[in-house]
Amino acid sequence: MNLIVDVGNTSIKLAVFAEDRFAEKIVSTPDSFSEDLQQLESDFPKLKRCIVSSVGDFKAYTQLENTYKVLRLDHTTPVPFQNDYGTPKTLGVDRIALVSAAASQFPDKNVLVIDAGSCITYDFLTHENVYLGGAISPGIQMRYKSLNTFTANLPLLDAEAPKNWIGSSTQDSMHIGVVQAVAHEIDGFIAQYKEDFYDLTVILTGGDTQFLRDRIKNDIFANSNFLLEGLNHILEYNKDSC
Repeated sequence: MNLIVDVGNTSIKLAVFAEDRFAEKIVSTPDSFSEDLQQLESDFPKLKRCIVSSVGDFKAYTQLENTYKVLRLDHTTPVPFQNDYGTPKTLGVDRIALVSAAASQFPDKNVLVIDAGSCITYDFLTHENVYLGGAISPGIQMRYKSLNTFTANLPLLDAEAPKNWIGSSTQDSMHIGVVQAVAHEIDGFIAQYKEDFYDLTVILTGGDTQFLRDRIKNDIFANSNFLLEGLNHILEYNKDSC
């Protein structure tokens, strides 16, 4: 069984896979990581291999390496696709994992993966299994925070679905400006890719998946665990060396 550790900007996700089958997920924090890990190890005593993807500082490598042979994901890790990104050393491990999931689950397809989290990333894999790159834009919470931080009078709001298209108050106007802008942006990117690449498969994932899925006009596959699945695919791809 495989232990997946995804260290993000705001949380640590722990997941268990039995080969390709998803078994369990815990959303943890640096303070609760040890306790949550012990719980998973108690529930799944057959855990053998581990992969860690970290976009920030992660201090528990030693704890994991005392029990597992740990695969640390970086730009040198063998992956199931051809990487034609111009600056591979700067490509985020989260994006590497997402493209790996696309390569493993949608072979011979043009795939656009949209990850709506702290940032919104767009990653494109061709039907020939070549990763070309994509785009990065501010996520929903980042947009709300920027409105509050860089103005004198706008409040800091939590994300809320707009009730109509024209804001009759400042708060309504902010919700429309953030949420509808993101939805239009995503639809715009999808339309642009469809102009150049036929039979496009679109995956929406990330923390804001459920909030956005019904606001996007294009047909999409919504999968909040797509990154975890990608990490598991990478671990399976490297199983003979770890």
